[in-house]
Amino acid sequence: MTTTPGGPPGPAGATGVDEPATLDALLLRVGTGDETAFASVYDALSASVYGICFAVLRDRDHAAEVLQEVMVEVWRTAARFEPDRGSARTWALTLAHRRAVDRVRAVQAQRTRDQRVLDEQVERPFDVVSEEVEDSMERARVRRCLDALTPTQHEAVVLAYYGGRTYREVAEQLAAPLPTVKTRIRDGLLRLRDCLGVAA
Repeated sequence: MTTTPGGPPGPAGATGVDEPATLDALLLRVGTGDETAFASVYDALSASVYGICFAVLRDRDHAAEVLQEVMVEVWRTAARFEPDRGSARTWALTLAHRRAVDRVRAVQAQRTRDQRVLDEQVERPFDVVSEEVEDSMERARVRRCLDALTPTQHEAVVLAYYGGRTYREVAEQLAAPLPTVKTRIRDGLLRLRDCLGVAA
Protein backbone atom coordinates (compact mmCIF):
# COMPACT_ATOMS: atom_id res chain seq x y z
CA MET A 1 0.00 0.00 0.00
CA THR A 2 1.33 3.42 -0.86
CA THR A 3 1.91 6.13 1.71
CA THR A 4 -1.28 7.90 2.80
CA PRO A 5 -1.42 11.43 1.34
CA GLY A 6 -1.44 14.43 3.64
CA GLY A 7 -5.12 15.04 2.82
CA PRO A 8 -7.74 14.24 0.21
CA PRO A 9 -6.39 15.01 -3.27
CA GLY A 10 -7.85 17.62 -5.57
CA PRO A 11 -10.06 16.98 -8.59
CA ALA A 12 -9.54 13.62 -10.18
CA GLY A 13 -7.85 13.19 -13.50
CA ALA A 14 -7.79 9.98 -15.49
CA THR A 15 -8.59 6.93 -13.42
CA GLY A 16 -6.15 4.68 -15.25
CA VAL A 17 -8.93 2.14 -15.81
CA ASP A 18 -9.17 0.67 -19.34
CA GLU A 19 -12.87 -0.11 -19.02
CA PRO A 20 -15.63 1.59 -17.08
CA ALA A 21 -15.13 0.87 -13.38
CA THR A 22 -17.86 0.76 -10.83
CA LEU A 23 -17.57 2.75 -7.61
CA ASP A 24 -17.20 -0.55 -5.74
CA ALA A 25 -14.25 -1.55 -7.91
CA LEU A 26 -12.66 1.87 -7.45
CA LEU A 27 -12.99 1.63 -3.67
CA LEU A 28 -11.37 -1.79 -3.73
CA ARG A 29 -8.46 -0.23 -5.58
CA VAL A 30 -8.31 2.53 -2.94
CA GLY A 31 -7.84 -0.28 -0.44
CA THR A 32 -4.61 -1.18 -2.21
CA GLY A 33 -3.32 2.39 -1.92
CA ASP A 34 -4.33 3.65 -5.35
CA GLU A 35 -4.45 7.45 -5.04
CA THR A 36 -5.88 7.97 -8.51
CA ALA A 37 -8.81 5.68 -7.67
CA PHE A 38 -9.30 7.60 -4.43
CA ALA A 39 -9.55 10.87 -6.37
CA SER A 40 -12.38 9.36 -8.41
CA VAL A 41 -14.09 8.00 -5.31
CA TYR A 42 -13.80 11.43 -3.66
CA ASP A 43 -15.43 13.14 -6.66
CA ALA A 44 -18.19 10.53 -6.80
CA LEU A 45 -19.06 10.57 -3.08
CA SER A 46 -18.20 13.97 -1.65
CA ALA A 47 -21.52 15.64 -2.51
CA SER A 48 -23.56 12.80 -0.98
CA VAL A 49 -21.34 12.62 2.11
CA TYR A 50 -21.63 16.37 2.60
CA GLY A 51 -25.42 16.12 2.23
CA ILE A 52 -25.63 13.50 4.99
CA CYS A 53 -23.37 15.55 7.25
CA PHE A 54 -25.34 18.75 6.71
CA ALA A 55 -28.65 16.96 7.29
CA VAL A 56 -27.44 15.80 10.70
CA LEU A 57 -25.42 18.86 11.74
CA ARG A 58 -27.40 21.73 10.17
CA ASP A 59 -24.16 23.72 10.02
CA ARG A 60 -22.17 24.22 6.83
CA ASP A 61 -18.79 24.61 8.51
CA HIS A 62 -19.18 21.52 10.66
CA ALA A 63 -20.52 19.57 7.68
CA ALA A 64 -17.49 20.55 5.57
CA GLU A 65 -15.10 19.54 8.35
CA VAL A 66 -16.80 16.18 8.85
CA LEU A 67 -16.78 15.61 5.07
CA GLN A 68 -12.99 15.84 5.10
CA GLU A 69 -12.77 13.55 8.15
CA VAL A 70 -14.98 10.97 6.44
CA MET A 71 -13.00 11.00 3.20
CA VAL A 72 -9.74 10.60 5.10
CA GLU A 73 -11.33 7.65 6.90
CA VAL A 74 -12.42 6.22 3.53
CA TRP A 75 -8.80 6.41 2.36
CA ARG A 76 -7.45 4.82 5.52
CA THR A 77 -10.02 2.04 5.90
CA ALA A 78 -10.94 1.21 2.29
CA ALA A 79 -9.22 -2.16 2.64
CA ARG A 80 -12.03 -3.17 5.03
CA PHE A 81 -14.71 -2.58 2.42
CA GLU A 82 -16.59 -5.77 1.48
CA PRO A 83 -18.75 -5.37 -1.64
CA ASP A 84 -20.92 -8.38 -0.78
CA ARG A 85 -22.09 -6.59 2.39
CA GLY A 86 -23.21 -3.38 0.68
CA SER A 87 -22.26 -0.84 -1.96
CA ALA A 88 -19.37 1.58 -1.70
CA ARG A 89 -21.84 4.47 -1.50
CA THR A 90 -23.77 2.87 1.37
CA TRP A 91 -20.52 2.10 3.19
CA ALA A 92 -19.27 5.68 2.86
CA LEU A 93 -22.61 7.24 3.83
CA THR A 94 -22.75 5.01 6.92
CA LEU A 95 -19.32 6.33 7.92
CA ALA A 96 -20.56 9.86 7.28
CA HIS A 97 -23.67 9.45 9.41
CA ARG A 98 -21.66 7.97 12.28
CA ARG A 99 -19.10 10.79 12.13
CA ALA A 100 -21.81 13.46 11.96
CA VAL A 101 -23.61 12.02 15.00
CA ASP A 102 -20.30 11.93 16.88
CA ARG A 103 -19.78 15.61 16.01
CA VAL A 104 -23.28 16.49 17.27
CA ARG A 105 -22.48 14.79 20.57
CA ALA A 106 -19.10 16.55 20.79
CA VAL A 107 -20.67 19.94 20.07
CA GLN A 108 -23.39 19.33 22.66
CA ALA A 109 -20.80 18.27 25.23
CA GLN A 110 -18.82 21.45 24.54
CA ARG A 111 -21.95 23.56 24.91
CA THR A 112 -22.69 21.86 28.22
CA ARG A 113 -19.14 22.59 29.43
CA ASP A 114 -19.42 26.20 28.24
CA GLN A 115 -22.76 26.62 30.02
CA ARG A 116 -21.26 25.19 33.21
CA VAL A 117 -18.47 27.77 33.01
CA LEU A 118 -21.01 30.55 32.42
CA ASP A 119 -23.11 29.37 35.36
CA GLU A 120 -20.05 29.42 37.58
CA GLN A 121 -19.19 32.92 36.37
CA VAL A 122 -22.73 34.05 37.18
CA GLU A 123 -22.38 32.69 40.70
CA ARG A 124 -19.00 34.31 41.38
CA PRO A 125 -20.22 37.92 41.29
CA PHE A 126 -22.89 36.99 43.85
CA ASP A 127 -20.20 35.49 46.08
CA VAL A 128 -18.05 38.60 45.65
CA VAL A 129 -20.99 40.85 46.53
CA SER A 130 -21.75 38.73 49.60
CA GLU A 131 -18.14 38.98 50.73
CA GLU A 132 -18.13 42.73 50.16
CA VAL A 133 -21.33 43.11 52.18
CA GLU A 134 -19.89 41.03 55.01
CA ASP A 135 -16.64 43.02 54.93
CA SER A 136 -18.61 46.27 54.93
CA MET A 137 -20.69 45.11 57.91
CA GLU A 138 -17.56 44.05 59.75
CA ARG A 139 -15.93 47.42 59.12
CA ALA A 140 -19.08 49.14 60.37
CA ARG A 141 -18.91 47.08 63.58
CA VAL A 142 -15.27 48.02 64.08
CA ARG A 143 -16.08 51.70 63.52
CA ARG A 144 -18.88 51.57 66.09
CA CYS A 145 -16.59 49.93 68.60
CA LEU A 146 -13.83 52.45 67.92
CA ASP A 147 -16.30 55.25 68.48
CA ALA A 148 -17.09 53.72 71.88
CA LEU A 149 -13.51 54.28 73.04
CA THR A 150 -12.44 57.38 74.90
CA PRO A 151 -10.99 60.07 72.65
CA THR A 152 -7.44 59.41 73.87
CA GLN A 153 -7.79 55.62 73.42
CA HIS A 154 -9.35 56.08 69.98
CA GLU A 155 -6.55 58.37 68.83
CA ALA A 156 -3.77 56.10 70.08
CA VAL A 157 -5.29 52.88 68.69
CA VAL A 158 -5.98 54.41 65.27
CA LEU A 159 -2.45 55.77 64.99
CA ALA A 160 -0.87 52.49 66.06
CA TYR A 161 -3.02 49.93 64.22
CA TYR A 162 -4.40 51.85 61.26
CA GLY A 163 -1.57 54.34 60.83
CA GLY A 164 1.12 51.67 61.17
CA ARG A 165 3.08 53.65 63.77
CA THR A 166 5.15 52.21 66.61
CA TYR A 167 4.29 52.98 70.22
CA ARG A 168 7.18 55.43 70.36
CA GLU A 169 6.06 57.21 67.18
CA VAL A 170 2.53 57.49 68.58
CA ALA A 171 3.91 58.94 71.80
CA GLU A 172 5.95 61.48 69.87
CA GLN A 173 3.01 62.48 67.69
CA LEU A 174 0.69 62.87 70.69
CA ALA A 175 3.40 64.51 72.79
CA ALA A 176 2.57 62.03 75.55
CA PRO A 177 4.77 59.80 77.71
CA LEU A 178 5.45 56.37 76.19
CA PRO A 179 4.01 54.45 79.21
CA THR A 180 0.83 56.53 78.99
CA VAL A 181 0.46 55.78 75.30
CA LYS A 182 1.01 52.05 75.88
CA THR A 183 -1.69 52.09 78.55
CA ARG A 184 -4.15 53.90 76.27
CA ILE A 185 -3.54 51.42 73.46
CA ARG A 186 -3.80 48.41 75.80
CA ASP A 187 -7.03 49.62 77.38
CA GLY A 188 -8.44 50.58 74.01
CA LEU A 189 -7.71 47.13 72.56
CA LEU A 190 -9.32 45.45 75.56
CA ARG A 191 -12.49 47.50 75.05
CA LEU A 192 -12.46 46.74 71.34
CA ARG A 193 -12.13 43.02 72.08
CA ASP A 194 -15.09 43.11 74.41
CA CYS A 195 -17.18 45.17 71.97
CA LEU A 196 -16.45 42.88 69.03
CA GLY A 197 -17.03 39.75 71.10
CA VAL A 198 -13.53 38.40 70.47
CA ALA A 199 -12.54 35.66 72.91
CA ALA A 200 -9.54 36.44 75.06
